[in-house]
Amino acid sequence: MSTTLTPVLTANWDQPNSFTLEGYGPYDAAKKALGMDPDAVIQAVKDSGLRGRGGAGFPTGMKWGFIPQGDGKPHYLVVNADESEPGTCKDIPLMMANPHSLVEGIIITSYAIRANHAFIYVRGEVLHVIRRLHAAVREAYEKGYLGKDVFGSGYDLDLVVHAGAGAYICGEETALLDSLEGRRGQPRLKPPFPAVAGLYASPTVVNNVESIASVPSIVTNGADWFAGMGTEKSKGFGIFSLSGHVTRPGQFEAPLGITLRELLDMAGGIRAGHELKFWTPGGSSTPIFTAEHMDVPLDFEQVGLKGSMLGTRALQIFDETTCVVRTVLRWTEFYAHESCGKCTPCREGTYWLKQVLKRLEAGQGTEEDLSTITDIADNILGRSFCALGDGAASPIHSSVKYFRDEYLKHFEVGGCPFDAKKSTVWGDQ
Repeated sequence: MSTTLTPVLTANWDQPNSFTLEGYGPYDAAKKALGMDPDAVIQAVKDSGLRGRGGAGFPTGMKWGFIPQGDGKPHYLVVNADESEPGTCKDIPLMMANPHSLVEGIIITSYAIRANHAFIYVRGEVLHVIRRLHAAVREAYEKGYLGKDVFGSGYDLDLVVHAGAGAYICGEETALLDSLEGRRGQPRLKPPFPAVAGLYASPTVVNNVESIASVPSIVTNGADWFAGMGTEKSKGFGIFSLSGHVTRPGQFEAPLGITLRELLDMAGGIRAGHELKFWTPGGSSTPIFTAEHMDVPLDFEQVGLKGSMLGTRALQIFDETTCVVRTVLRWTEFYAHESCGKCTPCREGTYWLKQVLKRLEAGQGTEEDLSTITDIADNILGRSFCALGDGAASPIHSSVKYFRDEYLKHFEVGGCPFDAKKSTVWGDQ
């Protein structure tokens, strides 16, 4: 059994007071960072090799460095905590169990980019998380870690927790900014990018929860410590979420480059009496993998070379009882429902994908329909306003590539061949 775990963000999750300031500690990393030059903090994050943990994998320190200095405008930090994609479930447990790692990371990041206002944009449905974040922010204010003259450094920082209204599209950074400003959440045309004209038309950094929460450990232990984990181009550790048909689903914090085989060893394997059929390496918006990909190193480069994306490291595991067509249909229904409607490829494409997949799943399609859905997906991919459209197209291409015979079987038998076997999608365990 593999024991390759690096509990940093998850180190205190088993403690009953992990979410309190007493259980977390005195923000030593923030104190250290505020004694450094802001540019030195940015350089340390660059040297660590930390890449965005929200899916895109863009170098975090480089994003911070894009913020223009001496421009006379206010700067803002916005934390994207709008975790809404099916199967992705790492930021919400992190904020529940260890919210102070995020708050401390926000202090360090805001100082580095010369921002005096920061926001946490959190998914509105997770009321328990919102309450916990409010409690953590309140504790930080009471201790003088937020507000005026933080740690006696002369640096001021205000932090606001903002609850969204439950729109998946607001996970896209520019749609999030529009929503934060009180407008309908829809993606903006880029350029200009948020680093130049973001929140309130001012320079803004938008980072994922896990990205920001990883910063205090880098400041405390050094860039070389962080860069010593992971792979050559995908450095550090990350939270891998295993869900679905595994014996012990949960969060596993490990270096990037670990394999599904190793993670399954730690999760007790596929549920008893079954075998792996397909899985997602980075959530439902990434092309699916099969059992032949169990030994692919889970880093940005290797997963990309095999035709998928590391994404949010949301590993949804499906065994042989699951109908691929039905699973892809469920995902597509989600994307069609959550499309903001701003651009034609996504608005119309996701609707028609849903219609054709419904026909295929019911056994009423033809082989020509497979060409239709891949053609629709081609017209969405790279042509939509934001990445939601690309995510909707990802499972279409990959499922037809690996499970074409299963699609054909549906209309050969006039229905779903798994119905008689009690086919499952989310884990009838």
